[in-house]
Amino acid sequence: MRAPSPEILAELERHAPGRLRTGVDMSTLGRWQIGGIADAVFTPETPEEVSAGLGLLHESGTRHVVIGEGSNLLFDDNGYRGVLVVVGPAMSAFRADPETGLVEAEAGLWVPYFVLKTIRAGLQGNVHAAGIPGTLGGLVVMNGGSQRKGIGDQLVDVKVVEKDGRMSTLTRDDCAFSYRRSALQDRGATVVSARFRYEKGDTQEMRREAIAILAERRGKFPRTQPNCGSVFLSNPALYATLGPPGRAIEETGLKGTGRGGARISPRHANFIVNEGGARSEDVLHLIALARARVAERTGIAMDCEVRHLPPEGTLRPAHLSAIDLSSPRARSA
Repeated sequence: MRAPSPEILAELERHAPGRLRTGVDMSTLGRWQIGGIADAVFTPETPEEVSAGLGLLHESGTRHVVIGEGSNLLFDDNGYRGVLVVVGPAMSAFRADPETGLVEAEAGLWVPYFVLKTIRAGLQGNVHAAGIPGTLGGLVVMNGGSQRKGIGDQLVDVKVVEKDGRMSTLTRDDCAFSYRRSALQDRGATVVSARFRYEKGDTQEMRREAIAILAERRGKFPRTQPNCGSVFLSNPALYATLGPPGRAIEETGLKGTGRGGARISPRHANFIVNEGGARSEDVLHLIALARARVAERTGIAMDCEVRHLPPEGTLRPAHLSAIDLSSPRARSA
């Protein structure tokens, strides 16, 4: 894969006028407010534009990666020598049939809005996702959720654009959902819409449940400083030994530990916050440190929910990019 040529960028602009920007500061795209300059950002507004754009980038061998709202991404301070394809709010159509329980939504829909719209339709089954930041497409790919539930539990099928730009429809079985995993991650396909089937529910009861979930998140999680949400995935073996990742990190004494402008949150140890001027290497250092300390204590290596985008690579779990700890410079709170 190579960096985008002027000719390819011009062709992208021709396919979807006004959807291309060059020299984009990635710190404005992610929740951590960290990152250097991306060569280009392409923001399609229809599934057809996604198909045309990805087909062109694939055929030309141009480096690219598809993202949503960027809530669980760590962009690199050295930038990205490729095209970020952003499936965002322009692709947020929603349709619900309260009688059949069938709900269809586009991938750029903000997850809390997706939950709210489903509740308004009198359908239940996704309230657990009420407080999750991000877009629906990313949630489906990661089988995201809370309370040990996943959004894929009620999925009927999903429309995707394959790497080469072809459009396909995959069933729930095709997606092979498991805890915070799906076959979509390895397939490299881009979700453009998904259909779910939910049961009828009590609207007022669902509203109360959603409000309770949001209140709990506000009480536990850091909200005033830039962060990407949970850094590490829950691990059943770790959960049985010490509990969830935040508890495990706290037990090692790392809660509140910082490096540069980044800090393991004193409020919740599975969050890393940007206190101002944090760099991607600061976050990666803290990830490596927390992972190493928990592994020393339990023999269990935590995996990241957060993904890192190297300058000339593709998205991968951030622990795979974590820096070497031979010269740690962490400072205690």
